[in-house]
Amino acid sequence: MRIEPLSKPPIGTVRVPGSKSLTNRALVCALLADGTTTITGALVADDTKAMAGAVAALGAEVRWEGTTVTVEGTGGKLRPGPVDLFVNQAGTAARFLAPVLALGEGEYRLDGDEQLRRRPMGPMIDALRSLGVEVREEGEPGHLPIVVVGRGSLPPGPIAVGADVSSQFVSGLLLAGVDVRAEGVVVSAPYIRMTEHVRDTLGPAFAVEPDATAASYFWALNALFPDGHVEVEGLGPDSIQGDVRFLDVLADRPFGRLDLRDMPDVAPTLAVVAAFDTGETTTVEGIGFVRHHETDRIKAVVTELRRCGVDTEEHDDGFTVRGGMPHRASVRTYGDHRMAMSLALV
Repeated sequence: MRIEPLSKPPIGTVRVPGSKSLTNRALVCALLADGTTTITGALVADDTKAMAGAVAALGAEVRWEGTTVTVEGTGGKLRPGPVDLFVNQAGTAARFLAPVLALGEGEYRLDGDEQLRRRPMGPMIDALRSLGVEVREEGEPGHLPIVVVGRGSLPPGPIAVGADVSSQFVSGLLLAGVDVRAEGVVVSAPYIRMTEHVRDTLGPAFAVEPDATAASYFWALNALFPDGHVEVEGLGPDSIQGDVRFLDVLADRPFGRLDLRDMPDVAPTLAVVAAFDTGETTTVEGIGFVRHHETDRIKAVVTELRRCGVDTEEHDDGFTVRGGMPHRASVRTYGDHRMAMSLALV
C-alpha cells in the first residue's frame, strides 16, 4: 500500500472502531451468562470473529448485525467435548478460552495459526494444572496446540499467576471465575482492571467503547501536526481503557525516558512521534514482553525506523529513538496491525 504525505494539516473528527479488548471480554462473559446479551459497538475484525466463532462452537448462539452482536448464553453449560477450536491469530481468544474450557465436560482442542503457536501459553498451562486440570501439549511445550480436559468446574482459587509475560493469563482465569493473585511484575495492569469491569458489569446490554489504541494514531497526528486538530469521538478521560493515558504522554514532550509497561500497544506509535522530535532522545523501557506479541515489536520498530533514516537502538526491554527527519521508504509490517498503523504515520 502506498501512503502519500498529507498536503495540509489534518482537521476533522473521527470515530474509530470498537475496542477489541472489550469486545472479546464481553463475548466470553456473554457465553457464560444466562439469557441474551446484546453487545453494541463491537469491533468487527479477524480476532473478534475468531472469538465469536469459538463462542458459538461452545454452545452459544451468536448473531452479528453490523457492529451489534447478540449472544444467547449457555449459563456456564458448555457444549460437551470433543470440540476443536481454531482461533487464527487471536491471542486474547486463546488465553481467555483456555480456562473457560475447563468448565465444560470432555476434551477441547485449542489451536491457532503459526504466528499464534509461537506466542507463549506456558503460564496459563501451569496455572490450569495447579488447579487440577488435565492439559495435554501437542506441540512445543508451553505453546499451542493444547487439549484441555474439562470436568465441569474449576476450583475458585485463590491462585498466584505470573503476569510478567502477559496480563491475558490473569484475565482468562478471572473470566472463568477463579480468584487470581497476579505474581511478580505485572505488565499491562489496566487490562486486568478492564477484565474485572466487564465481568462485574455485563448485563443484557453492553456498550463497547471505541478502541483507545486505535485512537492513538489519530492523537499522534495532533502531535505531528501542530496546526492540525483531530478529535476522536466517544472517548474521554473517564474511559476504562488504559491507553487513553497516551494523551497525557503526548502532552509532555520531549518524552525523555518512559516506562510503557501499562500501555505497551502504543509504543510503536510513540516511537514514530519521537522520530520527528529533532535533536531529542527518547528511551522507552519496561516492554520486553512485547517481543512475544504478533511480532517482536521492539526489533520491528527499530528495524523499520532505521529504513526511514532514523537513529534507533534496541534494548532488552525497549528502544531508544534519536529524533530527526525520517525520509520515505518501503517498510515491512510483519503481519502486525499495530506496526502497519504506526508506520503509516511516517
